[in-house]
Amino acid sequence: MAEENVALYSGLGGDDDDFDAVLDESDPSLPEERYLDRELSWLAFNQRVLELAEDASLPVLERANFLAIFASNLDEFFMVRVAGLKRRILTGLAVPTNVGRSPADVLNDISVAAHELQERHARAWRDLVSPDLARAGISVVTWEDLDEADHGRIDNYFADQLFPILMPLAVDPAHPFPYISGLSINLAVRIRNTKTGRQEFARLKVPQMLPRFIRVDPTETLRSARFISLEDVIASHLGDLFPGMEILEHHVFRVTRNEDVVIEEDESENLIQALERELLRRRFGPPIRLEVSADMDQVTLGLLVRELDITDQEIYRLPAPLDLGGLFSLAGADRPDLHYPKRLPTTAAALAPSDSNSKVDFFEVIARGDVLLHHPYESFATSVQAFLEQAASDPHVLAIKQTLYRTSGDSPIVEALIRAAEAGKQVLALVEVKARFDEQANITWARKLEKAGVHVVYGLVGLKTHCKLAHVIREENGSLVSYSHIGTGNYNPKTSRIYEDFGLLTADPQVGRDLTRLFNELSGYAIEKKFKRLLVAPLHLRKGLLKHIDTERRNALEGKPSGIRIKVNSIVDEAIIDALYRASQAGVPVEVWVRGICGLMPGVPGLSENIRVRSILGRYLEHSRIFSFVNDGDQHLFIGSADMMHRNLDRRVEALVRLVDPGHITEINELFDLAMDDQTGAWDLQADGEWIRHAFDDTGAPLDDLQDKLLQQITHRRRPRNRR
Repeated sequence: MAEENVALYSGLGGDDDDFDAVLDESDPSLPEERYLDRELSWLAFNQRVLELAEDASLPVLERANFLAIFASNLDEFFMVRVAGLKRRILTGLAVPTNVGRSPADVLNDISVAAHELQERHARAWRDLVSPDLARAGISVVTWEDLDEADHGRIDNYFADQLFPILMPLAVDPAHPFPYISGLSINLAVRIRNTKTGRQEFARLKVPQMLPRFIRVDPTETLRSARFISLEDVIASHLGDLFPGMEILEHHVFRVTRNEDVVIEEDESENLIQALERELLRRRFGPPIRLEVSADMDQVTLGLLVRELDITDQEIYRLPAPLDLGGLFSLAGADRPDLHYPKRLPTTAAALAPSDSNSKVDFFEVIARGDVLLHHPYESFATSVQAFLEQAASDPHVLAIKQTLYRTSGDSPIVEALIRAAEAGKQVLALVEVKARFDEQANITWARKLEKAGVHVVYGLVGLKTHCKLAHVIREENGSLVSYSHIGTGNYNPKTSRIYEDFGLLTADPQVGRDLTRLFNELSGYAIEKKFKRLLVAPLHLRKGLLKHIDTERRNALEGKPSGIRIKVNSIVDEAIIDALYRASQAGVPVEVWVRGICGLMPGVPGLSENIRVRSILGRYLEHSRIFSFVNDGDQHLFIGSADMMHRNLDRRVEALVRLVDPGHITEINELFDLAMDDQTGAWDLQADGEWIRHAFDDTGAPLDDLQDKLLQQITHRRRPRNRR
């Protein structure tokens, strides 16, 4: 079934004609070249991550962590975005990109930028982070750096821990070229048979279940510790693996494959079975990038290129070590002096018990007034998690409904849902099994929930359910009362410690009615058209935001107060961007706070001179989505799950909730004021797509760190406990 028809049948969020109400993206009043390329904008985002790794003012283990994040980000970019462009070309669906260019041209630009960034990434490790780590007492060494005693220790480790599990694979007429798994580190070895003189080729895969960097001497403290890469250990013992052979060359290489999952969703087919088949197929996606050590000889490289069917454009020659994502293990070293100062989240003031020996009654607190949560500054464990755990054990709770997009492997929230079902409550869990790279984990949890008696729904055909919703129905004095949570982030206790997100706990009956209708649509066949306090995609969210933006435009033209503030992870949707351009042309001040991709050009005379775009990166990943409209003094402010991308607005179930508590609106306004303040460190986007970092003032003093400042403010804040 076509995706458009599926969206219409789902009925999510508006009247039937909403689907046709999207403004025409080809607006003749706006210049033709008015968007930044989304792929290059993503690479610019990853460059900002790299700039943090290069910043000598940051703790050095945090810089190592940013190097690892950069590497992991780039891997996913190739596996998904580059793979998608290549697939378009190969299937003949080479439709133009968001800036009207052919996928082949964009691939060329990506190749140039990615080569430059990967080389800069390698230099940042070699010339900046590695030397600073060594000065702090943590060194990554090579076999040649070690003395005889060290060699003996490594020899023992190799014999005991490595040799038995290594599998050298020969390549000859009897042994075809082996399958190279994606993202694995491998050694290409050329050897000569000393008896026949014949040259042979072999491949050695570095075991992925072992630590990437091992301690040279386990007795050394982390105040003076040396580490060596696993591939270096293996390379120094090739003679043990190929006895009687002459080792001619050995080099490290790594392959990235197309690992994006494409499912043809058919109503007559079991989605889980189709997804599991596709996950098996993912392992064998075509190669799209070959990383090789800088010293690899042409004979070995030629063999890899031929066997993997790789083009010159897809080859990345880099100095050792390849895959700096392995630095995640080093970055976690127990050296508090080399990390950000430890900060513990505080319990939200409204949810704090009156004394240390008492427990908060969530239902009593939420009934008094909405509670706005700001993670990770305020604890997820003592708020959302504790709320759901109380709901699971409360005998007056009759039903719990929840969406799960990504969660942790030992999720206490999933366990709470299981306990609730076992206690006889009605429990509905919408598990989005199509969440990219979490598919298998979500299938596992879904089956565990089903076995416990939870009603599990796998989402809607053609759509991903990305909204973050929990709905608890409780019997109180003979009536049913709704308690709800709407968030900007996943129900994941682990990522909640490092992802910045907002969440709203509310007993507003209108929100309860909205969520009742929405969950009925997600689990059944209801076609509900009216939501009062929510904006829901795929049908109503885009239209609702466009209406709000246009209201600001008209207010500006009439001389009324106007203004737009948007905080998202990405903004590339052309209709939204064009609406912001028109608002800017009318004189509306527009502030966009974006973490990642931005297709909008700010500061272009006659087009966007009233638009300002900033990006903030730091110890926490900015993940919340906020939409604020001055509305002639009657401010409308929403938080929710949606980014401004086609997939979020057209192919996902997303939900925004309007904040109505004046204190909450003030809190968000103050957050934006701080983020957009020139004294706050940030990156500012230029009209040509360049991001300029402002981290220090004219005297060289560091600008304010937004996240540090929020940590201090929220720790000492006391919110008023409003009553309805």
